[in-house]
This record gives sequence, structure tokens and C-alpha cells, in this order.
Amino acid sequence: MLSAFKTPFFVFLLLLKCTISTPPSESFIFNGFTGANLKLDGIASITSDGLLKLTNATRLMKGHAFHPNPLKFKSPAGKTLSFSTTFVFAILSEISDVSGHGIAFVVSPTTNLSSALQSQYLGLFNMNNNGNASNHVFAVELDTILNSEFKDISDNHVGIDVNSLKSSNSHDAGYYDNKTGVFKNLTLMSGQPMQLWVDFKGEEMELNVTLSPIRMPKPKKPLLSTKIDLSSLMLDLMYVGFSSATGSFHTTHCVLGWSFKMNGESEKLDYDRFPPLPRNKNKVGVNVLEIWLPMASSSFVLFIIIAVYLIVRRRRKYAELLEDWEIQYGPHRFSYKDLFQATKGFKEKELLGTGGFGRVYKGVLSPSKIEVAVKRVSHESRQGMKEFVAEIVSIGQLRHRNIVQLLGYCRRKGELLLVYDFMPNGSLDKFLYDKRMPTLRWVQRFKIIKGVASGLLYLHAEWEKVVVHRDIKASNVLLDSEMNGRLGDFGLARLYDHGSYPLTTHVVGTMGYLAPEIGRNGKATTLTDVYAFGVFLLEVVCGKRPVKPNTENGLVLMDYVIDNWKQGTLIETIDSRMTVEDYNVDEVELVLKLGLLCSHPIAGVRPSMRQVMQILDGDVRLPEITPDCLSFGSAALPADLGFEDYITSFCFISMSGGGR
Repeated sequence: MLSAFKTPFFVFLLLLKCTISTPPSESFIFNGFTGANLKLDGIASITSDGLLKLTNATRLMKGHAFHPNPLKFKSPAGKTLSFSTTFVFAILSEISDVSGHGIAFVVSPTTNLSSALQSQYLGLFNMNNNGNASNHVFAVELDTILNSEFKDISDNHVGIDVNSLKSSNSHDAGYYDNKTGVFKNLTLMSGQPMQLWVDFKGEEMELNVTLSPIRMPKPKKPLLSTKIDLSSLMLDLMYVGFSSATGSFHTTHCVLGWSFKMNGESEKLDYDRFPPLPRNKNKVGVNVLEIWLPMASSSFVLFIIIAVYLIVRRRRKYAELLEDWEIQYGPHRFSYKDLFQATKGFKEKELLGTGGFGRVYKGVLSPSKIEVAVKRVSHESRQGMKEFVAEIVSIGQLRHRNIVQLLGYCRRKGELLLVYDFMPNGSLDKFLYDKRMPTLRWVQRFKIIKGVASGLLYLHAEWEKVVVHRDIKASNVLLDSEMNGRLGDFGLARLYDHGSYPLTTHVVGTMGYLAPEIGRNGKATTLTDVYAFGVFLLEVVCGKRPVKPNTENGLVLMDYVIDNWKQGTLIETIDSRMTVEDYNVDEVELVLKLGLLCSHPIAGVRPSMRQVMQILDGDVRLPEITPDCLSFGSAALPADLGFEDYITSFCFISMSGGGR
């Protein structure tokens, strides 16, 4: 009797065991997104015809779209399961050859990415959590901006991101031809739809990423293929979706179709069911000659004379300098005509401000409607102009949330025009000195100070080259819509390689912010920037200009703060418009003393910007200093901050009476 049931019973147990141990196969497909149940946030939306728009040509925004239900990414044994996905996307920019910032396919433990930043952070991370293992975020990025802080290989690449925007593996966008095996480039921001495949084999721990134009068979050779262990990154349940972000340029990031499957190959997409892509409505010009010339044959000669006159006059109006060596700079070069029209002919009502090195106008570029600030700087000599413009273009590659982006330049006759991002709240000095403006609270001032310090640290130590700004002051700190401080006006900046030293140059800058050594050797260095930053700290806290009108002494504000410190009334130097309840006494004293330390007359005593940030963040204690240590011949500082040994020795000799 038992033997009769023995075989079927064991077969049943075997089938039951296989059913329990086989991982579930979850899948979905969207050929267009009409009626799709997706979790959207930011500016992401689904159009009436079924197009998933992660961004909508709005500057400095982000958008996310996730499948609403988490998927099981771990087997009972704790191994990461295989998964496969493919989607068709398109990146449309209102300015040819320029877009920002890209799209990422994302696997995340949460759909709440509200703390993530836009621009170079792609809506995935922020400055504090980028690179943290606790993120548990896997992404494949389609990036159209080169960010040196993330070690990007180009401004048109595909990257594999694990908890960080510093890709673990990346490649220029393109595909390998199935017939020839030759690599062919693709331009991500071309506006043309493209297809991406992401395939992870759990058992082999192999990840393949493949890209191709739409309607082309999947290339046999993937663009990226790497061994990667995702066991510590993947949690049991994870969400899948997309993240995208824009920067300074109006860009629309679209997804037309999407297929996903766990433990198997994702289903093929049906291109014929995709929604249409939006297209920019370009104005079609009308050739006046083609219409009117046949009708005005009797006035042909007169017409030609008038036309030639108007053309010559127009060319003179918009005439600009353009030499052969400038052609390589491409989109960094703006036409004078575009800037003239953007600023309405540089009308006075568009004037934002006037400084010692030029006038700044507000402009709106057509047809993109991007708001910019255009600075007109006079230049009389062509000597060194090629090197200067090369530096301007290089500085245009800077990407940091506390730096106003320099978009490009134009040269015309005796002037140079620099084009920047427009900052709606204007410059900081207006809030400090214009009584019609609202008083900045201490928390706002401290936030601005830390922001400018972070931007300056990026310039000095975190970019691929060292950038010396040379003109740090309140009027060159601009405020965005959220009152974040952004360091701007790079018209005087100089850059050089890490480990090298700047050459002697002309003395430039603003009186009151110039370090003493500049007058002796003419060399602008990172430490002369630190000096100006120290004066800037005193200016922000005290609400006073560094130099009194009708006074030859360029360090009046510094002397004022030191004198009050000696008298025990340091806190009384704070801006009188702030109430006692508004500020933190310890923070105010810290910033004042740090400002005096940064603006020390001996360059070697000044801290680096990395040390400044550590002090402001509370990671490093401010050295014990006294007001008597803040002049030539009497500087005493401990060496625990990394100051040069000869400075400590010099201070010791001076205080013991043996110094000169």
C-alpha cells in the first residue's frame, strides 16, 4: 500500500520544493504611458498622449517616476536576483549642443528623493549623502554635462553609479555595430529617441549596459560590461524607476516606453505604439529678395543699393571680433546680436549694477527664454587675449551650487561681454547697505558665509585646476531664489595646475580686499583669496564696508574689530540692525575671529579654505588667538591646523624679543 503512493508522493514533494525555491518572476511593460500607474514627483508628468516627461524645460528642477510597487530583489538565500530592463528615451534642449543634466534609471529602497538636488546631482543625491553606503541606490546615468567633481569622462556618457555620482564604470555614449564591430558615437542630447538595455545576471554577478538608436536590433556587444557584487547594496524590496534633473538650460527629458522583468529578459517594446515627441517650433525665415525682386525689376539697382547699405549698417551695429583660434570654443561663444537683443539694446532699464570693471545687464535669450546676466568689460589690448579667453572658457566648466555659472563670452571692438546665470535676488551688498532692503537675519548670513566658503574651496582644491578668483567681495556674491550665496564675476579669475605657482601679474582687485603681499609682488594666490574672504566675513557680520569713505587706510573695518576685541566688546561690532534675539553669540564670535585670522597680514598664517570649512562646520576648533597676534611680527598660532613650521618659529622669536 505504501509502495503504491511512494513515487507520486516524492514527486509532489520535489515539485513543491522547486516551486518554493524558484524566485518569483515579476514584469511589466509600458508602450507609452497613457493610464500608467506610476508614482510621480517633482515636475514629472504624463502628457495626454502618453509621453512620460521627467522634466519640462524648466531650469534647476528635478523629476522622478517610479513603479508604484516594490519588487523583490533578494532570494531566500540573500543573493541578488537577476533583472532586465529596457526603455526608450529622448533628451530635447531648446539650445542646440547644450543641455542639462541627464536621465538615470534607478533602483532605490525608497521613492522619496525629496532631499536630492537638481543639476549635476540628477535628483539622486545631495552634497551630504553623495557616496554614502547607506543610500542603497543603484543607477545607470545618461549624463550630458561634464562634472569634474564626479570624475566624469565627458559631457556625453553612460555611467554605472553605486551610491554615488562618481561612476564606477563609464563610457562615451554610442554602440558597437553588429556587422563590423566598430564603435559608433551617439549624441544623447540630439533630440532623437534612443534605447537602453540594463541586464544583470545574478549568478554571474555580471552587469551589461547597451545603447542604440531606436528600431535598431540590440547590439550584441554591450557598451559597458562589468563584474559587480550588488549583494550589500540591494535590499530585499526595492523600487525601480527614473530620475532626471535640469541645470541652467531649458531641457525636456522624456521616456517613450519601458519594459522590466525580474529573473528573465525584459519584453520587447512596440515602437509603433509610442507617443510622438514634442518638437521646438522654429520660426521659418522669409527671403525678402525671393518675394519682392521679381515684382520690383524696374527698381532693381535702387533696391540693391539700399539692401547693401542696410547690410553694412547692420553688420557694423553687431560687429564683433572673431579670430580663427576662437572657433574651437563652440557654444561658449555668444553672438553680439543675440546679447544685444536679449538686453533690449543694453537699455538702462535692464541695468542690474555698475562696478569698477563694467556694467551688468539683465537679458533674456531668445527663443529659449533663459534669463542671463551680461557684463560688459572694456579691453584695449589684444595681448594675452587668446590665453584670457581660454581661461574664461575653462572657468565656464565649473559646476558648484555656490558658484554662479559662467555660460560664455563675446568679443566686440573694445569690449568683452561675459554671460552668467541670472540671480533673481541680486548681490549681497544691497542687503547689507541698502536700507530699503530687508535686514538679513543671522541664520541667513551664516548660511551665505558657509556657501561662499564651500564654493571657494571648490575653486581652490576640488576642481581639476586651481582657480584664483581675485575679486571676492559682497557685491560679487549673488543670491539665488532661495537666498543661497553664490560666488560670481569671474572676469578677473586666473587658473593654473595643482602644484604649480602663478606668475607675476598686474595688481587687480578692490581696495580693502587686497592682501598686503599683492602690492609687493603682484602675485594673486589662493591665500590672497583667503585674505579677501576674511575681509568679506567681517563685512557680512558687521554690515560695514572694509574702507571708510574719504580715508586712505584700507583696513579700517579690521582695525575697528580688533580694537573692540581688545576692549572686550567684540560682539558689539555686529550689524546694529540685528536684534540680540536674532543671532548666536558663539557663531558670531567664531566668524569674527576667523575673519581676522583669514585676513592676517602674513600670508603663511592664514588657513586654507579647507581648514576654513572645517572650522565653520565645527569639525576643527578655531586656534586660540589674541588680538595682539594679528599684525606683522607678532603672530602666534598652534601647528595643529597644518600651518607652515617657519611661521610658528617666526612667531616664537617675535614674542620672545629676538625677532626683527
